[in-house]
Amino acid sequence: MVRLVVGGYTLWYLSRQRGKFRKLARTDASQFEPVGPVRVLEKPLPVPVADALIDATLASTALFALGAGHRVVGPVHSALLTWTLSYRNSWSMVFHSENTLVWHTLVLGACRATDAASLDALVSRRAPGGPHPRYGWPLQAMQAASAATYLLSGVAKLGGTSGLSWTSGGAMRRQVAIDRVRKDVFGSDRGATAAHALYPHRSLFTGFAVASLALELGAPLSLLHPKAGRLWALATFGMHWGIRVIMGIRFRYQLCGASFASWFSLDRLLTLLRGVR
Repeated sequence: MVRLVVGGYTLWYLSRQRGKFRKLARTDASQFEPVGPVRVLEKPLPVPVADALIDATLASTALFALGAGHRVVGPVHSALLTWTLSYRNSWSMVFHSENTLVWHTLVLGACRATDAASLDALVSRRAPGGPHPRYGWPLQAMQAASAATYLLSGVAKLGGTSGLSWTSGGAMRRQVAIDRVRKDVFGSDRGATAAHALYPHRSLFTGFAVASLALELGAPLSLLHPKAGRLWALATFGMHWGIRVIMGIRFRYQLCGASFASWFSLDRLLTLLRGVR
C-alpha cells in the first residue's frame, strides 16, 4: 500500500513536471552544474538522450506503482528516478524536498513491496503471507530516512550564523519578509494575506521557530514507538501546511501526505476493501 501511495504520487508529479524537465535539458550548457550521480558528466547529455531518460522514468514509475515485474522494475525505477531528479537539480536550485522521495523509492525498490496489492500478486494468484520482518524493515528504513532529513535541517539551523538564537524567531521572520517582498515584486500572491497579517506579531514567529526546530531535532524520537511516530508525522504534516499558507511554498510530497505514509497502517485499508468485496 505504501508503494502504491509513493508510486502514485511520483507518477502524478513527473507527469506534471515532464515539460519543465525537457525545457531544462535544453538550457544553455553554461548553466549546467551537476549534482549527485550526475557529477560523472562533464557536460550535459544530448537532448534526445535526456528526453528518453525522462520518458523511461515515467514508464518505470507506472510499472512501479502498479507492481509489475518488481524484481527488475523496482531497482531500475529507483536508479532512473535518482538520475532524473538529480539531472533536473543540476540546472537550477537544488530541490532538497525531493531527497526524501528518492530515499523512499530506493527502499521500496529493494524490498518485497508487491506481495499483496500489485499486478505481480494478481498474476501469480499467490495469497500474501502473514506478518514478517521482511515487510517491517522497509517501513522503518523509510521512517529513518525521513527522520534523518529533518534532523539535518535542524542541525543546519543551529550551525548557521544565528545559532541557538534562531529560536527567537527573528531569522524566520526575516526569511518570510524577504520571500514576501520577492513575490510581491514578481507578482505572486501565494501566501500574501497570511504573511502580511502575521509579520507584525514577533511572538508568533518565536513560537513557530521553537516548534519547527523541536520537530526537526526531535525527529529521531519518532522511531522509538509507533504512536510517537504517528504524532510526529501529523505534526510535521501540519508544519508543512503552515509553510504553504504563510509563505506559499509547496513541498508537494509532504503536503499530500505521501511522505508520511510509512508511519500509518495502510494495510488496514486493503483489509477493509477485501471485506467489502
